[in-house]
Parts: sequence; structure tokens; C-alpha cells
Amino acid sequence: MENMVDKNRTLSFGLSPCPNDTFIFYGLLHHRVPLPCRLEPYMADVEELNKRVLARSIDVSKVSYHVLGHVLDDYVLLRSGSAMGRGCGPLLLAKTPLPRDLGKCRIAVPGEYTTATLLLRLFAPGAEDLVPMNFAHIIRAIVKGEVDAGIIIHETRFTYHTHGLISIQDLGAWWEKKTGLPIPLGGVIAKRSLGSNILQAIDSALKMSVKSALEDPEVGSGFVREHAQEMSREVIRQHIGLYVNQHTLDIGDEGMKAVEYLLDSGHREGIFPHGSTYVQGHGRIGIR
Repeated sequence: MENMVDKNRTLSFGLSPCPNDTFIFYGLLHHRVPLPCRLEPYMADVEELNKRVLARSIDVSKVSYHVLGHVLDDYVLLRSGSAMGRGCGPLLLAKTPLPRDLGKCRIAVPGEYTTATLLLRLFAPGAEDLVPMNFAHIIRAIVKGEVDAGIIIHETRFTYHTHGLISIQDLGAWWEKKTGLPIPLGGVIAKRSLGSNILQAIDSALKMSVKSALEDPEVGSGFVREHAQEMSREVIRQHIGLYVNQHTLDIGDEGMKAVEYLLDSGHREGIFPHGSTYVQGHGRIGIR
């Protein structure tokens, strides 16, 4: 009976205000696709969503893939809604070239549990002086000399040149060269306890929402701009174009392989808790 779909049930649903999220979830949040239950949206920066999921206090949420390695016992990856692709990885920026040994550098990161931070730790295991902060404050911290370098994500990758900063390393390009796979940045996960019927129904609704956004990009444009704050229309367009693609509609076999490789790498480096259960395979990480 626990797998029965109950349209009167309310589930908490986390998303970020970033254009790629508001773009693909517009249909889901505005009753343009059939839902198995009611969704109570909670919009916050992705690191806040990460922490809520770590506390097991949200039912369904967009999160950094880094977090998935910490919560696999209780959450499962849905097939739709991912931010994943090529040429879209985090950038390591600085004012001037850095020493090869990043262990001597103070580096700002966009949250302890973001995939950007995980990638930096995989790229430079010796980098230990990491300073978590909101992604929107990182460029300013570099410019003011509060840190030696910083990892940027989201729309700041389109504007950092205007601040006189240089790219030290494109972590997405490093990942792609190392693995030959797309870079898995964020995905939608849900509590396993919801049961297979509800999980499948939510995933189907997600896929319909993504599909409707791709078919009619302008229908939710006002909602996207409302939450994009100071972004120009052109930056919003670039942002959506970079992070919304075929993997967003369905993660696919290649995408799932990329997630597995990322989590395997984190386990080999001892980044995830030793007590967490981790078994390779699509059925363990994601819904079938």
C-alpha cells in the first residue's frame, strides 16, 4: 500500500532560482503537467538544498551530485532534471597565475557539498585551505584579495572576464579529458521511502515539464526572469543553453556512467563517509 499514489499527499520539492531550474520546472510548478501528489516548492541556493537533503528534511530536490554520495541509503536519483553536459564545468579563477601546488593556496568554493568542490578535491587532493561561500560572492573575494583563487559556477562563468580575472583550470575540461564523459553537476533526487509508484510518477512529471519547456521556451520566461535577479536576457539564454540538454530530459546510459564514475572517484579518495552503503549499478543509484 505504501506505493499507492495519493493526489492529496503533499511533498516538499526543492529547486534553485537559477534559470536552468526555473526553466525546466516551470510546468511542474504551474500545473501544466499531471502530478501524482501536491508539491510544496522550496527555492534556495543549491548549497542550502544540499544541506536540507543531508538533514533528510526534504522529499524531492535538485542537488549537487556531490551530495548523492552522502545520502544514497535514503535517496535515489531520478532520470529527468539533471544539469550535465560538456563544456559546462566549474572554473578555477585567480587574478594572476597560481603555483602548481594548490596546497599553498586559499581557495573559495561555492559550498562544501557542491560538485565544484568535489571536482577541485579530485583535481588537487593537496588543496586543503578551502573557504565555502555563496557562489555570488566568490569573484568579489578574489578581486579583493581575500582568497588566492576561487571556483565559479552558474552565470558567473559568463562574466568573470569583466573583473580582470583569468581561468587557471576548467575543471569540466579536465574531467572530460580524464574520463571521456560529460560532467555531472546536479540532479533531482527523491526519498526512497516514497515507493516506486510515486517515484516513477514524479519522474514522468519531471520529464514532461522539461519537454514542455524545450518545446515552448517562452512560456515560462517571466518566471525565469523573476528569479534570475540581475541577469541580462542574453546571460539567461546562455545559462539555459549550457545547462539544459538531452541529459536533462533523460540522464541516459552515458550520464549514469558519469555519475557512477564521479561517486566511485569520491569513494576512492575517502571523501564520502565510510559507513555509507554504495553499490555500483543503475538500480542502486537511480530509479529503473
